Amino acid sequence: MSLLQICIYPDPVLRQKARLVKNIDNGIQRLIDDMVETMYHAPGIGLAANQVGRPLSLLVIHIQREESEYGLIVLINPQMVSSRGETTFEEGCLSVPEYYANVTRPEEVVVRGLDRRGEKIEIAAGGLLAIALQHEMDHLEGKLFIDRISPIARDIFKRRWKKKSKEQGEEPLLCLD
Repeated sequence: MSLLQICIYPDPVLRQKARLVKNIDNGIQRLIDDMVETMYHAPGIGLAANQVGRPLSLLVIHIQREESEYGLIVLINPQMVSSRGETTFEEGCLSVPEYYANVTRPEEVVVRGLDRRGEKIEIAAGGLLAIALQHEMDHLEGKLFIDRISPIARDIFKRRWKKKSKEQGEEPLLCLD
């Protein structure tokens, strides 16, 4: 297993719509293992493939490192089946470091996809897991949580990001596919 470079906003790969995974081969299995290792090392609770420069419809999530109802989730070609309710939660992102903002999303979701063995799975989730699933699935559509924040919060983000980039004297590194 290897640690992968996490793409940082405004890397263009983060805005790409992910391609469906057609064959769950050894390369995909290695990518899954590397994504899990990278997620834990970051540390984060979720990671989408385009966050590591691979615009493929694949995500990993682990809310708790201990035993939980779902444990480590690997979802290939996930699709939203249904959602209901509404909740607002402060989100952050490994691809948008050091920035957090309130995002309003459905409170409960049902998501369908394939696990790493290619078996069909369906996950009904609420709470943090529902938020994480939606956040990572947004990545697969080329969307970031900053696209879902209020216009005022987005303006604050842009000003902070420009200031941070100036202070560092460089633009964030870009990942290459």
